[in-house]
Amino acid sequence: MASVEIYTSPLCGFCHSAKRLLTEKGVGFVETDVSRDSVQKQAMMKRAGGRHTVPQIFIAGTHVGGCEDLLALERAGKLDPMLAG
Repeated sequence: MASVEIYTSPLCGFCHSAKRLLTEKGVGFVETDVSRDSVQKQAMMKRAGGRHTVPQIFIAGTHVGGCEDLLALERAGKLDPMLAG
């Protein structure tokens, strides 16, 4: 199983949707709350090519984007192979 990292904030509906999809798939993930941590938010933005919205999701160290990107991978049948590593 590939490692999954997700940068979030507590009141973000897209964050909850992305985490719900991963949880439904039985995928564990490391979550970093950037809502009150400017250092972590800057690190996220650097890793995500300047994107500043949450969630930002990384699978096996590769940036896959936000919630809508994750859902698009799922619809295209590309998410499971990525998660399999």
